[in-house]
Amino acid sequence: MNAKWLLLLSLTASLVQAASAGREDQVLIQGIPAGTQTVTALGDGAARSEYSYNDRGRGDRITATWKLDSAGVPIEYSAAGNDYMKAAVSEKFSMANGKASWSNRTEHGEQTVSGAAFYLPLSAPPEFLGVLARALLNAPGHRLALLPAGVAAIEAIGSVDVSATVGNATLSHYLISGLGFTPTDVWLDRDGNTAAQVSSWLTIVSPDYRDAVAQLQTAQDATDGAWSVRIARDLTHEPGKALAVRNARLFDPRDLSVTPGMSVLIEGDRIVRVVTDADFKQPDGAEVIDAHGRFLMPGLWDNHQHFGDVDGALDLIAGVTSARDMANDTDGFLKRVARFDDGSELGPRVLKAGIIDGTGPLAGPTRMRVDTAEEAIKDVDWYADHGYAQIKIYSSVKPALMPIIAERAHARGLRVSGHVPAFMSARQFVDGGADEIQHLNFIELNFLFPAVQETRNRDRFIKVAEHAREFTPDKPQVREFIAFLKRHHTVLDPTMNVFEGLFSGDPAAVTPGLANIAPRFPPQVRRGLLSGALEVPKDKKEAYAQAFPAMLDLLKALHDAGVTIIPGTDSLAGYSLHHELELYVRAGIPATEVLRMDTWTSAQVMGVNKDRGVIAAGKLADMILIDGDPTADIADIEKVDTVIKGGKVYDPGKIEQALVIVPRRAN
Repeated sequence: MNAKWLLLLSLTASLVQAASAGREDQVLIQGIPAGTQTVTALGDGAARSEYSYNDRGRGDRITATWKLDSAGVPIEYSAAGNDYMKAAVSEKFSMANGKASWSNRTEHGEQTVSGAAFYLPLSAPPEFLGVLARALLNAPGHRLALLPAGVAAIEAIGSVDVSATVGNATLSHYLISGLGFTPTDVWLDRDGNTAAQVSSWLTIVSPDYRDAVAQLQTAQDATDGAWSVRIARDLTHEPGKALAVRNARLFDPRDLSVTPGMSVLIEGDRIVRVVTDADFKQPDGAEVIDAHGRFLMPGLWDNHQHFGDVDGALDLIAGVTSARDMANDTDGFLKRVARFDDGSELGPRVLKAGIIDGTGPLAGPTRMRVDTAEEAIKDVDWYADHGYAQIKIYSSVKPALMPIIAERAHARGLRVSGHVPAFMSARQFVDGGADEIQHLNFIELNFLFPAVQETRNRDRFIKVAEHAREFTPDKPQVREFIAFLKRHHTVLDPTMNVFEGLFSGDPAAVTPGLANIAPRFPPQVRRGLLSGALEVPKDKKEAYAQAFPAMLDLLKALHDAGVTIIPGTDSLAGYSLHHELELYVRAGIPATEVLRMDTWTSAQVMGVNKDRGVIAAGKLADMILIDGDPTADIADIEKVDTVIKGGKVYDPGKIEQALVIVPRRAN
C-alpha cells in the first residue's frame, strides 16, 4: 500500500465515528440554489441529516438518522419525509447479531451477513455517499458488499487545489464503482469530510467550496472525457473504402414496404446505392455485413431526451441514431453534442431545443427565465445564434409572453413547443403559435381548463389520473379538440411511458416495459428502475386504474384523426424508446405506422428528411439490423443486433458490456 493510501486511511479512521458537525450544504440544480442539506454529528457514531430541495414543486424532503460501527459501516438507519414525487418515505434498516433487515416503500427484506456489508438506503440524503466513501477507504481492498445487493469499490483519482477560489484548500477526487453504469464521483476534503457531489444536473456542495464547483466539474469532465474517448475508440468500427450490407429485408417507412433480398452500399457517411442483391455489384475492397435475411431499417429517433452521463451510449445500444434534447444546461451539454459529432463520445445525432421559463418558486432549472418581452426575445436569439432547432416554453412563462416568444422563434426559423404554461389551455397555447405539445397529459388538461389552471405542481399528473377516463374519444369536446389540433397541424410528443409508471399504483414494481431488461442491469441500477408510482387515494383507485388505458384510447383517436405524433421518452435512454413504441401498438396503431413515426415522420417534423429517416441513395448512413420483424411483432424492436451511424458500425452487446450490462446476446 502506497503512502498516499496510508495517509487517507489514517484520516478516515478518525472520521468513521461521526459526520461533520453542524454543516449546511447547498443543493444546486444546474447551478441554481434549490435547497439545503444539514449534517450534524450526534456522537458515538451517530449522525442526523435534513435534506430538501424544490424542483418545480417536486423534490425530496428527508430527515434521516444513522449509526455506524467502528469501520464506518451502518448498523442503524431511519428516514422519514417524502420522495421526489411527494410520496411518503418511511425507511428503516438495522444490523444485529449478523442479520440485516430493511424496509422502505418498495422493499422489505432480511439477510444473514458474514463480514462487512453496507446498506445503501433507497431514500437517503446525499451525505450517505460520503459515508460510503469513508467506509470503502477503511475497508480491506477498498471494497464492500452492498445491501440489498451488489459490490462497491473506491478509486482515488487525484486532487485539486481550490485555493484560488476558497483559500488554502485541496480536495480529493474519488470514483465509487458499483452504483451505476459508470463510477460515481465524490469529493472529500483533507480531513475526509464530504466536500461536494457535482454533476451538470444536481450538485450538493459544502458552503466552504461553493465557489470551486466549476473547477471540480472541469476535473470530473477530464476524467469522464478520457473514459469516453477510450470507449468510443474501442467500440467504434470504421470500415475502409466502403461498407456493403447484403441480403437484408429492407423496411421503407415512406410506403411501409418490406423488401427481401436487398443490398445497401455505403461510402464514407453516405448511402450511395440501394438495389436488389441480384443487381448489386460489390466494389473491390468493400467490407461486407451479411444480414442473413435480418430486418434492416432506418435508425430510430428519441424526440424527448435530456442528455447526461451515458445516455448517448444507451441510445446507440437501442438503435437510436437521432435524438432531440428537450432542455439542458447551456455549457456542458453543447460540449457533449460536439463530442457526439466528432466521435470522441458515443451518441446519436442531436437536435437541440432550448428551454425558456418564467420566474418564481416553481420555475424550471434553467438560467433562461424571463419576465419581460425584451428578456424573452434575448433568450430566443441566444438559442437561435447557438444552433438550436426549437424553443421549449415551460410552465411558469406568463401567458402574455407566450405569443411573443413564438413570434420571435418563428422569425428566427425555430419551431415552438413545450409544456402548456400554467393559466393557459392547450387550445390557447396552439392559438398563441405553438407548433407542438410535449406530454399527453397537457391534452387531457385542456378538457379540465379552467377548473384546473395551476399546472406547475403535481396537479398536472394527479388531476389527469383522476379524470382521464372521463374524456373518451366519443365525447363531443374531445372530438372537437382533436379536429382543432389537426387543422393547426399541431405535433404531439406524448411520452406515454412516463404516465404508465406514474399511474400504475405499484411503487414496488419495475417500471413498465423494463421488467425483462432490468435483470441485466447492475443491482443498484435495478433499484432505480422501480416505478415510484404516485400514491393512490383509497377513493381514487378505480380512476387511477382506468387513467392510462384511457390515455391510450386518446392517443389512438389522435392518430386516427391524422394528428402527427413523434415518439419520445423523457426517461431511461434507449431502452425506454422501445417500450414507447410498443405502447403505441398496444393503443391500436399498426406497427408499420409506428415505425414510420419514429423514422421518416420524425425526420420530416424536424426538417432533416433530406438526410435522414429512410435508407436511400444520398442519405446519411444511419440504419439498424434487427434479429426479428418489428412489423409483425413490435417487441422485436428490442432485438437490435447492429447499429450503423454515419457509416460507422457499433455492436450493442459490446457497448452493454462496457456499461456493466449483461448483453442480450453473446458476442
